[in-house]
Amino acid sequence: MTPKRAIAFVKTNGVVLESGRGPVPNLAEAIAGEPIRASWWAHRKANTIFLCSRAVRESADVLVCRLIGGKITYVHRRLWPALVRLAEQFNTDRLAAIQEVHDPSGKHVVQTTAYPNWITDEVRRAAEKLTDAEAASLLPPVRGSSLPKKIREGRQTKRRK
Repeated sequence: MTPKRAIAFVKTNGVVLESGRGPVPNLAEAIAGEPIRASWWAHRKANTIFLCSRAVRESADVLVCRLIGGKITYVHRRLWPALVRLAEQFNTDRLAAIQEVHDPSGKHVVQTTAYPNWITDEVRRAAEKLTDAEAASLLPPVRGSSLPKKIREGRQTKRRK
């Protein structure tokens, strides 16, 4: 897999874990072409996994957060309005955008942009146009265990103003 294909993988799937196990696809295993039993750093395709995961993390079209189980989760831009619409259903710490940067000494530091500070006006407007049920239908892998039953079943459909 190439970095460009890794970003396309996230776009296609919408919500992807970097390497953790969960209800959505896992980028590291997609690159490896097999389940990874231990750390992906020990896998023979570790270099490719690293390069691809960093390309995804740097993409302007991908939100990097800890949405699923506190694990590094990629959410493609096309799903941001749905995520914003249903934000009240999630722990807002899990919706914070995270980014690895180097401080002046060269040390890795994780910068966090709290939710909702990363949301653009365009995303906010698109979120306002969705009902909760419409938004939930866009996030099927996430909603099963994360959203209240009434939203999963489409019973809350009133649009917010």
